[in-house]
Amino acid sequence: MSSTRRWAVLATVSAGLLLISVDMTVLYTALPTLTADLGADATEKLWIINAYPLVMAGLLLGAGTLGDRVGHKRMYLIGLGLFGCASLLAAFAPSPAVLIAARAFLAVGAAAMMPATLSLIRTTFEDERERGIAIGVWGSVAMGGAALGPVVGGLLLGQFWWGSVFLINVPVVIGAVIATVLVAPGGSGRSDKPWDPVASAQVMVGLVGVVYAIKEVTQPEFSVTAVALSLVAAVGGFWMFVRRQRGQEYPLIDFELLRDPRILTGVVAAGLAMFATAGIQLVLTQRLQLVLELTPLHAGLLVAAFAAGSLPAGILGGGLLHRVGVRPMISGGLLLAAAGVALVLPFTGSGHNWLIPGLVVTGLGLGAAMVAASVAIVGNAPAHRAGMAASVEEVSYELGSLTGVAVLGSVLTAVYTSTVTLPAGAPEAAGSGMDAALAEAARLPADEGAALVAAANSAFDNGYTLTLVIATVTLAVGAAFAHLRLRGHRPTPDAETAAHGH
Repeated sequence: MSSTRRWAVLATVSAGLLLISVDMTVLYTALPTLTADLGADATEKLWIINAYPLVMAGLLLGAGTLGDRVGHKRMYLIGLGLFGCASLLAAFAPSPAVLIAARAFLAVGAAAMMPATLSLIRTTFEDERERGIAIGVWGSVAMGGAALGPVVGGLLLGQFWWGSVFLINVPVVIGAVIATVLVAPGGSGRSDKPWDPVASAQVMVGLVGVVYAIKEVTQPEFSVTAVALSLVAAVGGFWMFVRRQRGQEYPLIDFELLRDPRILTGVVAAGLAMFATAGIQLVLTQRLQLVLELTPLHAGLLVAAFAAGSLPAGILGGGLLHRVGVRPMISGGLLLAAAGVALVLPFTGSGHNWLIPGLVVTGLGLGAAMVAASVAIVGNAPAHRAGMAASVEEVSYELGSLTGVAVLGSVLTAVYTSTVTLPAGAPEAAGSGMDAALAEAARLPADEGAALVAAANSAFDNGYTLTLVIATVTLAVGAAFAHLRLRGHRPTPDAETAAHGH
């Protein structure tokens, strides 16, 4: 395959990956608008955001093996088609329930596409150095897309209705389909490769149970029975999945992979990077719009400071990794990201421009850590487990995003509801969330409305501050884990070669 065609393949799969990662965060700036238009409550908001990473995480492992069976080019094209149809449904959703269903449908298409992107890169780039650069670009697109999602949402909301954030996917899908047919390498797949949809369903049950339990336990008056049943479902789903995998000749995940400390550390680092990315962006875009009253576009542009750090760090990190090594890049990257989040904390009440340096530093750290994590996982898996390792990596991304939104989003709501002090005469509904408080304040006389907004802002900032503290501590613990876990390990074959001057 010619050099031009190889890089054309990378551009083609990057277009699909960009769709997947942008859709992870594009709703953050649109959430206040669509919440008002559709009348979504706090629980529906959580599921509108979380349906996408939850369904993806449940399907990714199975989608990787299905791609081996039917062919990765075909799987990528199927995923693009599903993604385009789901985007149309989401764009014109008339209710929160339909939008949640459309987001789940989007995730099915994304889950079909995502393992195929890495698999097509692996089969296209045979040279190790070129492959390292291609994976670096892949990681940068994944991280950069998630960082740019709020900007895309803000740009579109400045001119169109909230459904435009989904409708924009359709022309990109059409272009990617045409390019894939023309340049991507074919392959009919292996019909002897098994596919296990039951295992995917078991994972899904476990994930839904965990997310529902997190959401329920952060309610002011939560149901102990509901939390207990959710946890039973979660434990049961995961237990059945693990048991099934250990009895399969061709499991979706071979848990022996995680015995390699380099792969395990890469999985943890990738998950923590996406935990911080998704969770911080969610709470930050909400604060910028609801508390500081910025437009969606202004909020998105401020959050883009994160991409200004993560994109160059990912691309440069991919080129330098063979010299620096995985251990310092993962542990140092996570520690730098923790410092960046901590830098934001003292300036919560000092205006939004103080956010930019902290977000750039956070992006630099996470961009470097993500690329190193990708190489640690894919580069250290046995050749016959390469596809499985890629799927494990992608699952760690989605689980990180899922838990970041579920945990930090729920903490934000819980702290708000438990600390808000409503002025006398204010409607009780204002205590359920910042969106509700602003809606109720608009119906009150000016003085009473201003007092309610001030009380709501104060409570929201309590939750916002706690979420940043949690993110900082989590990243710092991850840095320490990587530093200790990788002690004495050479990170990649390339690093060994460089160390010996070959």
